[in-house]
Amino acid sequence: MFTVHHGDALAVLPTLDTDSVDLVLTDPPYNSGGRTNAERGNQSARGKYVTGDAQHALADFPGDNRDQRSYTRWLALVLIECLRISRPGASALVFCDWRQLPATSDALQAAGWTWRGIIPWRKPISRPQRDGFRRACEYILWGSNGQPYRHAEPLYLPGLVEGSQPRGKTRVHITQKPVDVLRQLVQICPSGGGTVLDPFTGSGSTGVAAVLEGRSFVGAEITEHYAAIAHERIAEAASPSTRARIT
Repeated sequence: MFTVHHGDALAVLPTLDTDSVDLVLTDPPYNSGGRTNAERGNQSARGKYVTGDAQHALADFPGDNRDQRSYTRWLALVLIECLRISRPGASALVFCDWRQLPATSDALQAAGWTWRGIIPWRKPISRPQRDGFRRACEYILWGSNGQPYRHAEPLYLPGLVEGSQPRGKTRVHITQKPVDVLRQLVQICPSGGGTVLDPFTGSGSTGVAAVLEGRSFVGAEITEHYAAIAHERIAEAASPSTRARIT
């Protein structure tokens, strides 16, 4: 049902078979924020995404300090490999925030994916902004490898997804995405043998969503700590007793 590779995406992806997955669903390091090179280079992912009073010690992760040009090129290289691995008709769904929306769309299109649209992800629990608008949305860019799959049963998915990031003990990664949101997105992957790829697996939430929806999963995660957590979480979700309890 699933495989989690411990390694850098650009090292793992070339080892995967061509035309072997049906959906790329991923949440790359956003490399967002930081007005100068000094700010980018000296701030860890924890420093950017975890408030000082959060009272937890979530592990840091690397690769979140690129500038705009290097981020666009790096992500394009990853998505080129993802396109090779994907079957004709497969979709790519790539998370980003408002700052990296232009760069992410450039990378998706430069990699050869056909850009299909943007799905807003609304976060009911989100940061207010004084004298401005609440940071209540992130975004999912949708691309396809040629024409999208024509499902045997007509499929009509929402143009907006909603859900807040896990909190408390259920939060095991700094930028963890809600499984409920990911389960909605996984629906675009064909059922009955479809495979989901996530080259930035993190704590494994995409893999959890995939197996709960009856799809296979393959992922890559550069941080050993998170690769181990991902394997444990996906294995638990894949067990018959857990699946029966969750679904």
